[in-house]
Amino acid sequence: MTAPTTPHVDIHRAGDRLKTRIAWLDSKHSFSFGQHYDPDNTHHGMLMVNNDDIVSPGQGFETHPHRDMEIVTWVLRGSLVHQDSIGHSGVIYPGLAQRMTAGSGILHSEKNDAWRLPGSPHAEHAEPVRFVQMWVLPDESGITPGYEQLEIDDELMRGGLVPVASGMRKHKGQSAIGIANSNAALYVARMRAGDTVQLPEAPYLHLFVAQGEVALEGAGILSEGDAVRFTATGGQRLSAAQPAEVLVWEMHARLGG
Repeated sequence: MTAPTTPHVDIHRAGDRLKTRIAWLDSKHSFSFGQHYDPDNTHHGMLMVNNDDIVSPGQGFETHPHRDMEIVTWVLRGSLVHQDSIGHSGVIYPGLAQRMTAGSGILHSEKNDAWRLPGSPHAEHAEPVRFVQMWVLPDESGITPGYEQLEIDDELMRGGLVPVASGMRKHKGQSAIGIANSNAALYVARMRAGDTVQLPEAPYLHLFVAQGEVALEGAGILSEGDAVRFTATGGQRLSAAQPAEVLVWEMHARLGG
């Protein structure tokens, strides 16, 4: 495909996101999702879903199917239980990266009920879980389903942008969990007050402020829930006047071309 040549920075504010609210779920969607469809807002680069979800204790998503999607889940608060049809079961919590390859087909559930697992040390609690779930298409359809999770809290504590999930060759051998997309990588920065990080340069970037507040060079203040879509630009600096956590996708291709 031909890389984009016109630099563009598109800021999307938290309050403008599409929303799904039911008794046990408060979900905010950066892109079209479920019954919310906007033909002008279906993806950016390779990223199709960026859902910011809060799930009540003892509740969650019952077993449901996925196919041909790389699904990365990042927990910000609380814990989330994953169980799937190929035998994986795990508790996801802040600082633990998780990826599910849906491939030729998989069933899974996600619930805020870690205390119900056999032998679990977790006591029943009343804390909602908040997590961001992100979907990118794989390079090939019909691949073998899979699952991976990895504790990367130590890397995050060192500061800077940490590769969390990647299919790019440059991250081979690093701590990032693998995804089956050779043109995409997710970074996370857990920033302390006074910290500064520099964004990568790529044809497509997606920045999501998961927690706190940051200042983006050339654009000003970004608050929790704000997102920025970069096209044909990058290298800007982010600075934090207060503790913050940001998620950044670097992408070298886009859907449909």
